[in-house]
Amino acid sequence: MSSNDNTDYLLKQIELKYQAINQKTDTQLEGLLWSKPITYWDYIQTDALLNLQTQRTTLPDEMVFIMYHQVNELIFKMILWEMKQISYCEHIDTVFFTERLMRISRYFDMLTTSFSIMGDGMEVEQYMKFRNTLTPASGFQSAQYRMIEFCSTDLINLIDSRYRNTINRDTSYEFAFEHLYWQGAGKDYHTGKKSFLLTEFENKYKKNFLNHMEEYNTINIWQKFRQLPDLDQRNPELVQAMRHYDHTVNITWVMQHLNTAKKYIDQSGKGDGEATGGSDWKKYMHPKYQRRIFFPELWSSHELENWGVEM
Repeated sequence: MSSNDNTDYLLKQIELKYQAINQKTDTQLEGLLWSKPITYWDYIQTDALLNLQTQRTTLPDEMVFIMYHQVNELIFKMILWEMKQISYCEHIDTVFFTERLMRISRYFDMLTTSFSIMGDGMEVEQYMKFRNTLTPASGFQSAQYRMIEFCSTDLINLIDSRYRNTINRDTSYEFAFEHLYWQGAGKDYHTGKKSFLLTEFENKYKKNFLNHMEEYNTINIWQKFRQLPDLDQRNPELVQAMRHYDHTVNITWVMQHLNTAKKYIDQSGKGDGEATGGSDWKKYMHPKYQRRIFFPELWSSHELENWGVEM
């Protein structure tokens, strides 16, 4: 195809594109005449991104802490983006499912190995000073991470293990929400009183959470897996991808997070050992206590019994 032929072909395709949405091609082409060329900094919104870091103290290592958590939230957004592709794919096959799931796992693998940025990248003395200005905020309040959980598995697997026998698929979302495992980090189940940490979190996000719980009730990762033909559900690559994701999110990543927290909060000898949000963080975070398992049907009884046990 000659250069002129290629130009004619492209112009015809452009005309068909705009005819399909009842737009004038000449108007669109004239708009291109006056538009500015794209630049890296405009496309990535570099200036806006680099001006989102606001310290509350004068301690330099607080900037490491802020930027690291902002990177985490960007990765969470990438994970949710991939999850939506799986959940809303009408005719999903094992190749697409496995490939997207491994993308998600790689994001969590990166999050897991990145904890050394904080674990080895901040002075203990500085951290123990600036963390006092963060109270009562907590990483517990990451809404995107809660949405990742809702996208991953049936709600029963996110319910506090003490109350799972009171929950089934007919349970109201409101009732299930009040018994999610992470409620235990901010609620006294004897009195029902919620901490300020939890109350503020719910004031901000509860409506979104309830909508998300309902939206993904039948299209979460586990439900999409169960909707595959029986033969596809036994596909070794897909099963391994499901197990890898479950283990990475609920054991590997959590334990790295826990061990980093222990280094600063519990082992430094420079604080009272309490989390900024006031939660019982050691028990709340450890997988052997909360038993967060997205796909329990894909694990043996021995693996389930020893979930999160450090060997």
